[in-house]
Amino acid sequence: MVLTNATLPDTSSVVMDMSMNLDECKASCLKNCSCTGYATADVRDGGRGCIMWVTELADFGVISGWGQDLYIRLAAADLESISGHTKKKRRIVLPLTVSIVSGVLVIMAFISMCIWTVKKRRRKGLMTSTGIVPHSNDNKNDSLELPFFHLDAVITATNNFAEENILGEGGFGPVYKGKLEEGQEIAVKRLSKTSVQGIDEFKNELMLIAKLQHRNLVRLLGYSIHGEERMLIYEFMPNKSLDAFLFDKHKGVLLDWENRHNIILGIARGLLYLHQDSRFRIIHRDLKASNILLDKEMNPKISDFGMARISGEEGEASTKTRKVVGTYGYMSPEYAMDGIFSVKSDVYSFGVLVLEIISGQKNKGAYLADPHLYLLGMAWNLWNEGKSIDLIDPSMYFDSMGTVEIMRCINVGLLCVQEHPEDRPTMASVLFMLGNGEAPLPKPRPPGFMAGSASRQIESSSKDEELHSANHATLTIIVGR
Repeated sequence: MVLTNATLPDTSSVVMDMSMNLDECKASCLKNCSCTGYATADVRDGGRGCIMWVTELADFGVISGWGQDLYIRLAAADLESISGHTKKKRRIVLPLTVSIVSGVLVIMAFISMCIWTVKKRRRKGLMTSTGIVPHSNDNKNDSLELPFFHLDAVITATNNFAEENILGEGGFGPVYKGKLEEGQEIAVKRLSKTSVQGIDEFKNELMLIAKLQHRNLVRLLGYSIHGEERMLIYEFMPNKSLDAFLFDKHKGVLLDWENRHNIILGIARGLLYLHQDSRFRIIHRDLKASNILLDKEMNPKISDFGMARISGEEGEASTKTRKVVGTYGYMSPEYAMDGIFSVKSDVYSFGVLVLEIISGQKNKGAYLADPHLYLLGMAWNLWNEGKSIDLIDPSMYFDSMGTVEIMRCINVGLLCVQEHPEDRPTMASVLFMLGNGEAPLPKPRPPGFMAGSASRQIESSSKDEELHSANHATLTIIVGR
């Protein structure tokens, strides 16, 4: 039964799929015995998406000249009875019918929902602290199984997006700290209207990270879509991001070598999972210190999958793109110059991170006149001179055993940033080298953006060639960050 000019029922517990049209939404509702009604999720531009209620229909009504069509599921007999009335009678009977049907639906939906919830929890062991029904769509392999947060709940949690709750801001938009009613702390990533990344990256991050589970990846708790508002809800990381410690003279002293070594290993395990052990082989494409979050025990969590891409079956197959995204200084030469990326692009970024973690210095870019002035050039020159110990952050505490581990990590870091992708190790090899102190290590070749061929390519590049960064910056190919 179509209820026109309806205000939609409470949406705190719904199933939503933005890829469906209205006909597909109807078919999905008819196949789901828990479905009590459905409507178009976004009425703009002709309408798109499906929102389906699987619980009682509460807090809805009809306002003349406003609202949208709400499709209420009824028994066939009830539909026939309604269709047999004249329009005049329908005006009188319809409100009464809706009231009676709604009452019956409340009882039926409550019983059905209880049964469905018990079966669902038994089958999947899924218990959400928010009490919000996860999305599900058995007919689509790429369906989301994430809680949908109502906008009101997010507004309450963040104190109406109060300025004092802002944790930081990136290409996606501001990130707010929040607290749910039951006390759980969350981080709300809110898509800005002026976001460089935009809707495509929002969908990309939502679809990818929803299917990834690893202790060294940040955990996505749910999402919220309401009109133009699009938000991702993550677990809260009390120690914020790695760059807040590494590049701060006062906070840097809090990271001794044991902490830094554990962070290096954690990032490596997270990358290995993305490249080899996850449901899909994922290339992150924007691995950097600000995208490594730290929990209360200083364990690293890789975050920000807006630029990530699924790679080929072999995991090392390269892909070419016309739109180069990421952060200059962490991008491999083949990606920055030619738009070619693979898992070895992430390995390069990891190598840069390792050298930054050890030195406490940021790799700001390639200064062609004096390559030793940038981090990779400095690390390479010190390595060749046998003075790698001079690269170590002077504020970092370490003992004699730590010195051996640090020298090994510098070697591995230089192996990861070699110019040619085929020379760089896989993340499986990286973890083996980091975890086996007795295993011999190969001698690294010059890093990218320093070797002769790469330098010539950079010098011959047009200054008009641009990099599209995820952090509000559009930079020419030879400008460092």
